Amino acid sequence: MAAAFVLDRASILERLGGDEEIYAMMVDMFVADVENNCTALATALAAGDVESLKRAAHTVKGLLATFSDDDGAVEANFVEKNAREDELANLGPAVADIQSRLREVSAVLSAGQA
Repeated sequence: MAAAFVLDRASILERLGGDEEIYAMMVDMFVADVENNCTALATALAAGDVESLKRAAHTVKGLLATFSDDDGAVEANFVEKNAREDELANLGPAVADIQSRLREVSAVLSAGQA
């Protein structure tokens, strides 16, 4: 299980050249899409759709990495790797963990915007 997500806003802003507007836009997009991303992962897994699961996990991995969530990105990479190898049988708990992580990160980001 991953450690709790801690927002390192300064580090993220540094990578964005200090652009507060881009940061705010990225946070808004992440928060707005979190449930769509959770649904995409669950739907792909339930359907046994390897390509869709691989794509959804890759997308989530990038989103979490953008916000310096290395632990979450590692979890998403695990799902992506297993999907790539067509090993979906035991990914239910991993997908559930990623969904929880996405929601956690979204809540922290939303609170950090206030």
